[in-house]
Amino acid sequence: MTEARDRVSWDEYFMKIAETVATRATCDRKHVGAVIERGRTILATGYNGSISGLDHCGEVGHMMENNHCVRTIHAEANAVIQAARNGVRIEGANIYVTASPCWSCFKMIANAGITKIVFREFYRDPRIFEFSERLGITLVHLAPEAAPATP
Repeated sequence: MTEARDRVSWDEYFMKIAETVATRATCDRKHVGAVIERGRTILATGYNGSISGLDHCGEVGHMMENNHCVRTIHAEANAVIQAARNGVRIEGANIYVTASPCWSCFKMIANAGITKIVFREFYRDPRIFEFSERLGITLVHLAPEAAPATP
């Protein structure tokens, strides 16, 4: 007989994968990862980083505008781009992001037909709350799991 074990929820499962994807990020100001899934199947992933083939922030420095590094493409955008390049339909999918989308990424996610955004950390733009409700996009703030107490 096997012992019962705790299993993480599907939201937590995909978020943990997004956190692993974030470890590939190439901008040292913030590491963000994204996973797009539908039907419990991963369709695409993305992390924030420079345009493919160009130098990374750590190699040539940041390109700052209004206190943001604009050298990088955001994780959400890279995940949508990866799906498009591979001919993967993402309409009706969910996206898991380690930080909530900026306004530009939120608009792109909405127009891509993604119906659920799960994020770990709130990052900057409160407009996503109002507009997700207006558009019928489910927005979930998945707080980090509490670390187990040590004896």
